Amino acid sequence: MEIFSKLNQLLFPHAGEYEKLGPKKALTLGFQHAFAMSCATILVPLLTGLDVGVALFCAGCGTLIFHLCTGGRMPTFLGSSFAFISALCGVIGNTAFGETKDEQVAAAMGGIITAGLFYLLLALIIRLFGKGLIDKLFPPVVRGVGITLIGLNLASSAINNIQTQYGPDGAALSPFAKGYDMRTYVWAWVLAAVVCLTAVVLSSCGRGMVKMSSIVIALVGGYVLSLIVTKTGLAPASLMNTGIIADYGWLQAPHFVLPKFNITAIGMIAPIAIVTCVEHVGDVYANGAVVGKDFTEKPGLHRTMMGDGLATVFAGLVGGPPNTTYSENTAVLAATGNYNPASLRIAAVIAIGVSFLGKAIGVIQSVPNCVLGGACIVLYGMIASVGLRTLVENHVDFTKNRNLCIAAVMLVLAIGGAVIGNAVFSFSNIGLGIIVGIILNLVIPNIEPDDPGLVAHSVDKSEIVPEKNAGKKQSKKR
Repeated sequence: MEIFSKLNQLLFPHAGEYEKLGPKKALTLGFQHAFAMSCATILVPLLTGLDVGVALFCAGCGTLIFHLCTGGRMPTFLGSSFAFISALCGVIGNTAFGETKDEQVAAAMGGIITAGLFYLLLALIIRLFGKGLIDKLFPPVVRGVGITLIGLNLASSAINNIQTQYGPDGAALSPFAKGYDMRTYVWAWVLAAVVCLTAVVLSSCGRGMVKMSSIVIALVGGYVLSLIVTKTGLAPASLMNTGIIADYGWLQAPHFVLPKFNITAIGMIAPIAIVTCVEHVGDVYANGAVVGKDFTEKPGLHRTMMGDGLATVFAGLVGGPPNTTYSENTAVLAATGNYNPASLRIAAVIAIGVSFLGKAIGVIQSVPNCVLGGACIVLYGMIASVGLRTLVENHVDFTKNRNLCIAAVMLVLAIGGAVIGNAVFSFSNIGLGIIVGIILNLVIPNIEPDDPGLVAHSVDKSEIVPEKNAGKKQSKKR
């Protein structure tokens, strides 16, 4: 800890702005933050086919990169972004991007690097023109609908994790098709329901760390229950593959993959950064509200955006998922009342260390798909709900046809699977919907007059006339 303390003072000159942490307290807080970020960071590679060890490694390194860019001023952790799941799944597993999984992952990494470069471009624009430009380009109607689209596009992935089965030839079987095992179907939904309900109950009724760790607890509980029912023969053994654990050594380096730039993959993945950049701004404000500092001024929004961008570029260079600032860790800050960014850096070092523990990665990889699906029902639904909350909190008026039309076009293009472009380069799904939403917002004039009948105004109590006396008062005035 002594070495860590000296490095902390050397690399992060603003560390003195926060309460100094003793070794014991620093480690305790570090493990709390590591635990808070673990579920979401691990889930992304499990759902996309990326390497779990690489994801943890990138989360740790990305967090340290972010803290270097911001001078260690802002207490935040960078983990795997859920926003890119749908786009990544569209590349990884698609033979159009390569015959092997590594080739497909490499193509996806090119898109992730491009997304990171977009962050850096936006950081430069903010530095030159100010943060007000963000609100002009990305108004609440575009942000809210864009976030909602991310959750809605992921909905089918959650359900497929629960009920999709595979035939002898590896082809996916729809429910009730020939060769589909109904016993497996029933047990998959039972396990998914247990995980989903556990997460909902703990998230709604839990307190403190229990509430913040609701998804992790639900996943662990679902994993243990899956072990019991499959090993005792109550449920089909095919639901869970624990044999994969034996394939991992106790110490094993993550499976790094170098990037390859495929213009089609870039068109599918990179546009998602438009929404995640706006999410980043919201996270910076939220983090500042908890800590009691304006991080948009010091270190500055351009620096936080640069840190996020460089972390995402780094992830793309080694085969990991794109990074984003984590609200889970902001919640830990609020719960503990300690805001020293050093605890987040300790969590980052822990994440890097765990990425080399092969057996731990093997256990994570053995989590049944139906258990993941049960957790994802809650997680993906929450993402969509956050988009709706954004619309409500910003008082987006859907009585105005302008807002209604922007939202309508975005929803249909993204959910309907529209593709614009050619065989070489194209935009589709969420990326296309968001880009069209930005264009419509800039092109459609905001000239629709307000209906005066719908405008609320304050009334003085003296102006209120009882109905029975109204006629008398009016006659007196005459």
